Amino acid sequence: MDVPGIDPGRIPVHVAAVMDGNGRWAQRRGLKRTEGHAAGEEALMDAVEGALDLGVRWLTVYAFSTENWRRPTDEVRFLMGFNESLLVRRRDELNDKGVRIRFIGRRDWRVPKRLIRRIDESVALTQANRTLTLTIAFNYGGKAEIIDAVRRLVDEGVPAAKIDEKAIARRLYDPEMPDPDLLVRTSGEYRLSNFLLWEAAYSELVFTEVLWPDFRREHLFDAVREYQARDRRFGGLSG
Repeated sequence: MDVPGIDPGRIPVHVAAVMDGNGRWAQRRGLKRTEGHAAGEEALMDAVEGALDLGVRWLTVYAFSTENWRRPTDEVRFLMGFNESLLVRRRDELNDKGVRIRFIGRRDWRVPKRLIRRIDESVALTQANRTLTLTIAFNYGGKAEIIDAVRRLVDEGVPAAKIDEKAIARRLYDPEMPDPDLLVRTSGEYRLSNFLLWEAAYSELVFTEVLWPDFRREHLFDAVREYQARDRRFGGLSG
């Protein structure tokens, strides 16, 4: 799909998004914070549609962080149930669109077993798809991911002299996932919040004031336009 102002030959392969602002969106409307999370589902699906329109191959979204367990118990309980029901409601639709669903993050005792079953079912259902890979970062933290990679190195007995960037990258949660070219954060916050710390080392960062439930594909297109206007040098000099 041709989108005005976007060069189809320079579409980012991988776009990552911090879906922030659900709680504030709800509070501004006199609603419970959980209503904001529910409203964010439409934004997620429209972002997926926008990625498909552009030909983005990987879309990674920050759904639940290792720090989110500190939130009120009722909100955490809602998020566990909401993510389970979202998978059940949407996985067939995503599968029909050629979307492969993947997850990154820790599978520890805090994640309900029923949700883990839904995750595994969704991954298995869509595993052959290649049009777009939708990676959901759930119970995820960038620091935790690096710690877990280092633990694997130790468990495997890798000598210190053999440890380099490639050795660590191969032990991240999804070694197949390319580093994000573009990372978008909504709600006017200017930080990564422990998201893809290793992978985002040279990502282009775009921040928008839009709260996540109001985010639509046109906002994604705007972020890609900004991305294409930049000169990516990866620490070197421009040509």
